[in-house]
Order: sequence, then C-alpha cells, then structure tokens
Amino acid sequence: MGCSDIINRLYAQIEELQNPMTAATAESKTYQFQAEVSRLLDIVANALYSNKEIFLRELISNASDACDKLRYRALTEDGLMSSNQELSVLLEPDPEARSLTVTDNGIGMNEADLQDTLGAIGRSGTAKFMEALENSKDSNLIGQFGVGFYSAFMVADLVTVETRKAGEEQAWRWQSDGKGDYSIEPIGSRPVGTRIILSLKEDASEYAERQRLEHLVKKYSDHIVIPVQMPAEKQDVGEEGEAGQESDEWLVTLNTASALWTKPKSEIAKEEYASFYKSAAGAWDEPWETLHFNVEGHLEHTGLLFIPTARPFNLFEPDRKNAIKLYVKRVFITDDCQELAPAYLRFMRGVIDSSDLPLNVSRELLQASPILNLIRKDVTKRTLSALKSRAKKDAEGYDAFWGTFGAVLKEGLYEDPDQREPLLELARFRSSTQDGWVSLADYKARMAEGQSAIYYLVGEDLETVKRSPHLEGFKAKGVEVLLLTDPVDSFWTSVVGDYQDTPLKSVTRGADDLAAIKSGEDASEESASEPVKEGDFAELIAAMKEALEADVKDVRLSERLTDSPVCLVADEGDMDMQFARMMAAHGQEIPKQKRILEINPKHATIKALKERPAQLDDSVQLLLDQALIMEGEAPRDATLFAQRLSRLMA
Repeated sequence: MGCSDIINRLYAQIEELQNPMTAATAESKTYQFQAEVSRLLDIVANALYSNKEIFLRELISNASDACDKLRYRALTEDGLMSSNQELSVLLEPDPEARSLTVTDNGIGMNEADLQDTLGAIGRSGTAKFMEALENSKDSNLIGQFGVGFYSAFMVADLVTVETRKAGEEQAWRWQSDGKGDYSIEPIGSRPVGTRIILSLKEDASEYAERQRLEHLVKKYSDHIVIPVQMPAEKQDVGEEGEAGQESDEWLVTLNTASALWTKPKSEIAKEEYASFYKSAAGAWDEPWETLHFNVEGHLEHTGLLFIPTARPFNLFEPDRKNAIKLYVKRVFITDDCQELAPAYLRFMRGVIDSSDLPLNVSRELLQASPILNLIRKDVTKRTLSALKSRAKKDAEGYDAFWGTFGAVLKEGLYEDPDQREPLLELARFRSSTQDGWVSLADYKARMAEGQSAIYYLVGEDLETVKRSPHLEGFKAKGVEVLLLTDPVDSFWTSVVGDYQDTPLKSVTRGADDLAAIKSGEDASEESASEPVKEGDFAELIAAMKEALEADVKDVRLSERLTDSPVCLVADEGDMDMQFARMMAAHGQEIPKQKRILEINPKHATIKALKERPAQLDDSVQLLLDQALIMEGEAPRDATLFAQRLSRLMA
C-alpha cells in the first residue's frame, strides 16, 4: 500500500463516516431521519436563526444543479427533454397562505433519490460536523458547512417536495415537519422536475413577499446560469383588454443568468466575484484569492477559481475530491471531475469551461482525456504561481492561508514530483527558535557555521515536539530545527531528500553531527566544561548493550542530549520512527527495527550508573522504557516497569 492509500485511510479515521438509518416499513412509507439529520434539523431550526435568509440561496442552488444535470443527461439520452425546452427556477410566493414554492424543471427524483438525498446526510453528516455546529456560536456555519436543503426548516414548519424524475412516469411526494420523520407517497402525474412547497413559520412571513425575494436573489443567486423567475404582479390589462381583467401569464427574471467567467475581468467588480463564489461554492466566507483566466490558442479554456478563506468542512474526507465544476461551451458537464486539479488543491472552488471537449463527453473519456491533463497542468501552475505572488506581497495573509490549508498543500510534495520545488518554496513551518511560520529559504539564510543539513523533527503536536529530548543539543548550540506536526509530514519527508542541494535530516535519525557546528551563545560555557572521554564509559556501554541486546541495535554516547539521560534514534538508512509508528497504526506490517539508545554522559543518572554497577539491571531497563515514553510509546511491559520502579524507589 502506497503513501496515498495510507493518507486516505488516515482521513477515513479522522472523518467518521455514517450510514443512513431508516425505520421505515413498506406499508406506511414513513421513515426516520438519519440520527445526525435529526440533530442537525434541531440545531438549524433553533440555533442558527440569524442566517435564515440563506435558505433561498441553498434551494435555488440545488434547483440550478438539477437543471444542469438534466441538460447534461439529455445530450446522450434521446427524449429526456425537448429541443426548445427552457430550463428555469420559478419562485411563487403566496402571502395570504404564508407559503413559498420553489419549482425547477430539472432532473427530478424518484423514491430512492428522496430517501438518499433528503433522509440522510452523506459524508458531511459526521460527528465532527455536528460537534462544530453544536459548539460554535458562529452564525456563518450554515454557509460553511453546506446545510443545503435542510436550511428550509429554518423558515418552514412543514416542507413538501413533489417530484418526478426525467425518464420515469411515477411522481412522488416527500413531506416532513423536520421533527424526526418524513413520509413518501406516490402521487399522480406531474411535470418532470421538483417543486418544494414551504409552509412558512409566523416569524418568516417576509419570505412570501416579492420584494424580499427579489432582494435575496440579487444578493445570493444573481450569477446562477439558470434563470430564476417569478410570476409578474397581477395588473389590470390596458386599453386593449377588458376592464378589470387581470393577467399573470408572464414571468419576470430576477437574476442576470449569465456565466460570469465569460465576461472580461475589467467589467467585473470585486463584489460580483464574491457573490459568485458564495453562490457556486455554497460558501459564506469571502474568497481569499480569485483566479480568472482565459487560455486561447492550441488549448482553449476559461477558468474562474477561488481559494477560500475558511476551511471547507469536507477537506479531509478520505476520497479527497476537488470541487471544481466542469463546463463545456457554458454547458454544465459534471461537478465530479477529479482530473481538473490535483488532490492537494482540493480546497479550490469554481469552474473550468472548455471549448475543446465534446458536449457528450463520457466519464471514461474524461479520465483518459489529454485535454484535461493539459488543463490540470495549467490550473496547477497558475494556482502555485498565484500563491507565490501572494506570499511575496502579503506575508501575514499568506501565513494565515498556510495555517488553514498547508497540511493539504504538502500532500503534493510526495504526490507531484514535477511541482516539488515550487511547493517547497511555498511551504511554511514552525521552528524551535522562531515565532510564527518560517520558510525553507529563511531557514537556510540562518544556518549556523558548519551546519550542513536542514534539521526537522516530526511529532503529533507542537507542545510535545517542543519538549522532545532530541532538541536539547540543538537548542544548546542555537541550531534551528523545523517542527512538523501534520500527519502528512511523515510521508513527504520520507521522499524529499533536499532543498536547493541542502539535505533534510531528521534529528531522530543517525548519529548527531553537532560537533562540526560552531557553538552559539553557549560557546564559552561549552568549551570551559570538561570534555567527555569515551573510554570512561566503555564498561557501562558494554554492560548496557548486553542487558538490552534483545531490544536495541546499539548503545552510544550522545551529543544531542543536555537535560535528559537517554533517547532513542533510528540508524542511518532505517525508517524514521514517527513514520514507522504511523504505518503500524494503519495496519501496515513493518519489519521490526531495533533503534539506537543514546545516553547522556553528563547526566547525573548516567554518571551514577557508571559508579554503581550493582543497580545496572533494573536501571537500564527503566531508562529504555523512559526513552519509549518520551517518544510517545508505551513501556514494553507495564507490569515489569512498575515493579522495577518500585524496587528502585525502595
């Protein structure tokens, strides 16, 4: 199993996937919501009222997607829609009935779709997702987490969905009050598409008012490519009509219904970009960076891509899918085209519109298309270039971006060798000597005289890594060490050997080479201290090797330790210890590799052992267990550890 597979399994553990649960019987057609959906509906209905107006954006976005999907399927399935059919979204407010109806003539749903789509949250219905919603006071969470259809229950105490799937005759009605269950029943014939009827709550009657709806469509959905329409207000017919006769047969389009990416950049305001981003991505935050480009010549495509400010909720899902939509000549093709961008850029949102792909492109053709491969390279190059430019112009802003998405971007260091150098330039790290984020270029500029490598230490969290005994000698010498705490760090450091011809070296691997590095502030104290004679410890080392022969590869004196008595290191050529632990934790069979026990000859415990060999047996075993504990591992035998500790204390 490769590194990518291990990362996927890692994300699978981070992201607790849940399966839809139903308590339905075939007779009653009454179903229980998935457990997390019930909790979500309660939170949405009772805790997030300040953002309830976004329900309309979510419903319009879903309707637009349904229209796009029908148009795409109709390219390859005859009779699915007529040649002159106009796809649209229709809003029908009824102030007297205090209701709002949202209708589309898109792909529609059948019974199974209703259960899968409206009765369960897919991978977004995770424990972490629910915990974030329950614990956060941030009213923007709805937009960030893509609540979608369920946001309707913020404004409605009853939601009715009537729908018929394209290519099928049977229509269905789904209905729920959002309090634990829903019903599905067959109904008589209705047009293809979906109609959602919201019975509005008393305090949400404003959403049955025309002017309010017009404002919200302009605010959130102006750049939806599908027209969003509303029946014109009833008006008396003029001189040519009969007196008092009313007409409501014509519709008013509320949005611009144009593809923003086709307009020149000079004609688009920043607010329009932000509005499109929020609408297309279902997001609430502002875009951190916008990439709008048009490629002409041998390969023609247009892109409008955004880098979010906030982390999307599904960033660490195991499938690591990107969320860029593919259009061909302004016709939506798919939002599941993983060939458009590498997995390590999956935080990006937006659209790519190609002029070179056929409209009836198939899934298999997409996967093998050389055109998509060229688009992918172009998107990758432009994105990394934009990040490099932003890092130069706005270091503080880039540091914030890296804190949010750096763990994902670093996946490219082992997955994309062609872009390794640009990614290394973009990478930022925590440091043992500096506050904030540092780059590899900054590190190299600060390297001490005699230092020949860039040192790093991989661990589980920053505070634990800072206390590692492996750092002691480097701190005493004033040598900077990069502190790596993302799960992906164990992978990319195993394949990236150097940066600009300077090797990268783990402080937990191989013999320490601190002697060649000129001392820092502690130089005078260090030179004044009595040098250690290796021969003075030869007898102790030999005895320790014999006592620990089954557990360690070697025992040797250490220059890296100043405060701790012992530490464990991996030999040159052996697997890094943190990487080995992670592989083992994910079920990989790792050949047992004995590690080297380094002892601190200046530590009081080691000096005492040299003078009192009678205490050697228990003490040496305890020292090895202590070294394991400091590495975040358990003692080899907890019972023996406790017994030895008791004897030593006695």
